[in-house]
Amino acid sequence: MANTVTTDAISIMRSNPTPDSSGDIPELVVQVLDLKSTGNRNRFMFTANDGKAKLKGILPANIEYEVISGNIQNMGLIRIVDYTLNDIPNKPEKYLVVLKCEAVSPSLEMEIKNEIYADSDETHMKKKQKIEAGVIVKTEKDEENETKIPLKSEDVGILLKPKQEVLAKSAAQIMHEHHKNTAPAARMAMTRRVHPLVSLNPYQGNWTIKVRVTNKGGMRTYKNARGEGCVFNVELTDEEGTQIQATMFNEAAKKFYDKFEMGKVYYISKGTLKVANKQFKTVQNDYEMTLNEYSEVEEVKSEETFIPETKFNFVPIDMLGSYVNGKDLVDIVGVVQSVSPTMSIRRKSNNETLPKRDITVVDATKKSVVVSLWNDLATGIGQELLDIAEKSPTVAIKSLKVGDFQGVSLSALSRSVVLVNPDIVEAKNLRSWFDSEGKGTSMESVGSGVVSSARGGARSMYSDRVSISHITSNPSMGEDKPAYFNIRAYVSFIKPDQPMWYRACKTCNKKVTEAIGSGFWCEACQKNEESCSLRYIMALKATDASGDAWLSTFNEEAANIIGCSADELDELRSQDSEDNGYQLKLKQATWVPHLFRVSVALQEFNNDRRQRITVRAVTPVDYAAESRFLLEEISKIKVSG
Repeated sequence: MANTVTTDAISIMRSNPTPDSSGDIPELVVQVLDLKSTGNRNRFMFTANDGKAKLKGILPANIEYEVISGNIQNMGLIRIVDYTLNDIPNKPEKYLVVLKCEAVSPSLEMEIKNEIYADSDETHMKKKQKIEAGVIVKTEKDEENETKIPLKSEDVGILLKPKQEVLAKSAAQIMHEHHKNTAPAARMAMTRRVHPLVSLNPYQGNWTIKVRVTNKGGMRTYKNARGEGCVFNVELTDEEGTQIQATMFNEAAKKFYDKFEMGKVYYISKGTLKVANKQFKTVQNDYEMTLNEYSEVEEVKSEETFIPETKFNFVPIDMLGSYVNGKDLVDIVGVVQSVSPTMSIRRKSNNETLPKRDITVVDATKKSVVVSLWNDLATGIGQELLDIAEKSPTVAIKSLKVGDFQGVSLSALSRSVVLVNPDIVEAKNLRSWFDSEGKGTSMESVGSGVVSSARGGARSMYSDRVSISHITSNPSMGEDKPAYFNIRAYVSFIKPDQPMWYRACKTCNKKVTEAIGSGFWCEACQKNEESCSLRYIMALKATDASGDAWLSTFNEEAANIIGCSADELDELRSQDSEDNGYQLKLKQATWVPHLFRVSVALQEFNNDRRQRITVRAVTPVDYAAESRFLLEEISKIKVSG
């Protein structure tokens, strides 16, 4: 049986813009025209054509592979299994949102157009032209005389049967004629009309979604000019992995707080949508949902539930600098290079002890980053990673916060998802790279050399370049929030008699004190250790052509400047030798040029507000790159002159 487009398919969909269930949808086969990507991941726009009418639309997110593999092609045919028509603001035309479809035929050689001609000779000529194009249009008269015109097998393409009556038909007549041609029984099992999250928008009417609660916030109270109230929100994920944040206030919050439980699946309807506030949104969705006391939330108990597919939007490790201290969360995929033991961190706000574990992850950019796991992730997944650390497992981690500790660092949140050795293309490609060349490659921390405070992409030490006087001449700089700059300067002086380090716990790097009897006590880990390590915390003076300033440096940055660890420098200090290796080491570190990434913040000391300039990263000067930078600066001066 030859494949056909469905006569009046566009009219059928316009007459029933929101079917009650997919079982009510007749056979709808249309031609795909103008197929193109929307620019967003997984989404493709197209124009549906039934030969008589056209309708702009968008394909479902899970159809990306069908398009990439060529199963669904421009000028090809698809069967629409489920759909909805959405209103377009300020336009009378509706927009087709395909919720589920199937590929029927690859690309045809021409656009399908159903035409009826009165003159038999003209009909014969037009028919011949369409046969040559690979498409046959059949009328009733053609069917009666079909045997009179012999056709070669290679001439026969897709059979398109046009509308055979010129009289206009009502929507009810069209639906009645096509009701017998319904979708397969497997697609009629759905008794409730469920919309994917990706199809929702603020202009849509009634809808019902089927979602799992993948994160639940606590009940919070607020007070503003309109009074006091309470609020909480949940993150919802549907079967395709699309997420949306739903917020409930006051009566709705009290009504649904106990109703929503982590991990359970619900039908939700009678909510409203609005454009998401980028300042507060926690998921990748242009819209956010609000539920009121009249919204309906029903737990799915008697039906088969689902496990949402975790969707990632991976950021390469060398691009993390652009997200430092930002509000956006990031996803990463990488190979685990090392896993630390579990540490106990005491929270200052309530003195609560939290388990923490650090893992170092690398990727094909040849950069590494430290990811801090907390609570159950530290004791569960973290322990699993420690057990298989020698095998260098791959991990995909969703929803990480990017901080500026050691330049760039990542921290897991309660909503973070960690997958070990995930079955995804990105992880498999990374595994192949690591096994072939990455295993023997030297990895550099992303915090040294590639950092940024802007969202314009990762920037090097040669961006945001200022002089020292630019910082020191503005005493209010860093008043509201830390400001970040790059400077090129010499280390002009290191005070030799300053406290240059502190005794640190080998597990958590926090300060330890001498224990009664022997050993060292760590308040953070609540344990006594026989030995400790030394970690730098020192001040140095940096000088450039415009002036000088005191910089605060910590362990990794100070070790790069001095050229040895704090333990090694302490050993030189304790030696009583004529050459005084300690003083010589400090002298060798001075008048050496470096590129510094610094943060500037105001701190109060003895009722006096002072600038505190902290070194966040330090690298030696690459003279080739520095020369290119200076030439670019000179060319800018010439242009502006």
